[in-house]
Amino acid sequence: MELPAHKFLDERSIPYRRMSFPDTTEKGAANVAAALGFRERQMIKTLIFEIVDTGEKLLIMVGADQNIKSGLLKKAAGSRNIRMAEPDAVYALTGYRIGSIPPFCWQPEGFRTFLEASLSGESELGVGAGQWGEEIIITPENLIKASNAIVVALVEQEA
Repeated sequence: MELPAHKFLDERSIPYRRMSFPDTTEKGAANVAAALGFRERQMIKTLIFEIVDTGEKLLIMVGADQNIKSGLLKKAAGSRNIRMAEPDAVYALTGYRIGSIPPFCWQPEGFRTFLEASLSGESELGVGAGQWGEEIIITPENLIKASNAIVVALVEQEA
């Protein structure tokens, strides 16, 4: 199956692996990790946030077992007035339903994408390929390259 995310990576010669899991798997990055035999930290949640004052949308990537710290996100975004985007707005922007949004191939020019800094130390990360049941396995370096992500601390650091 050739999806737009695969084509995007292939056209840019960015290495990755394709993996599939049963499309009956319950939604959520943690469930994808279990289905594919990865640690939760390695499967990425791709979340769309909106800066309320300007309407700017942001893509935020964190591990399945991580929670965004509001203050860190607000600092990275440069606004205190930020919220999760509504599902209809996410679909209108990305062309994808929540649950398997690839972190590349759909962003307009100048779109800001953030990757949680601690994920840079992982050997591989999994991101949605745009269709539930399909996952892209990619190194953090290649994910940053493909998504043009800004690496920043977004979660409470573990002791």
